[in-house]
Amino acid sequence: MTIATDAPSATDTLDWVVTDDAQLEALTPEPKGRLREPYRLYRLLADIDDILAATDDDRQRLAQIAPCVRHFLTNCDWLGAHYVPPDPKRGWSVSKLYDEPDYPLTVQLVAWSPGSVSKIHNHAAWGLVAMIEGEEKNTIWQRDPSPGYPGRLKKVSDRTFESGEIITFMPEAIHCVEALSDEPTVSFNLYGKTNYRKRYRYDVEAHTAALF
Repeated sequence: MTIATDAPSATDTLDWVVTDDAQLEALTPEPKGRLREPYRLYRLLADIDDILAATDDDRQRLAQIAPCVRHFLTNCDWLGAHYVPPDPKRGWSVSKLYDEPDYPLTVQLVAWSPGSVSKIHNHAAWGLVAMIEGEEKNTIWQRDPSPGYPGRLKKVSDRTFESGEIITFMPEAIHCVEALSDEPTVSFNLYGKTNYRKRYRYDVEAHTAALF
């Protein structure tokens, strides 16, 4: 597992954010300060707790969390071998790395079989996906309602993310993913507290949205 740790330049951005209005923008990291080594999972989660308590601005939170995640990934060689292989029928698997009642974060490893494509969906929470192995194409969508079709979407952009890159999402972001590699695509995923009354999956042909 190789995770890039150099700070992104103007021409070599490694951290990205999908905004609430479906724009893909460079995310300027806001380092928390000197992080300890070894930087284990419990230290990462404690630092994220501090970040969440310090600000309600989701974009600022993501800018501060991303450098912590990048540092964590350079300190955990075990992570790349810890994921559950994708289910042959579903095409994906999710491995929970931490679970606690009423804990405001989802922490997981996600693995996709080659060629698998997700449903179009939002998360109704801020999110972060750090690519560990393989390539994943993200297609970004935007709501485009019309009379009779309140769930209609329009495609805005797509971009392929590789090992070492981090893509983050604001709560209203809508996307789908496609695994492009010949081997399973694996990522480390973090999500904030989800509002399940606002989390949807979309049918772009029928112009409908249904609760996830």
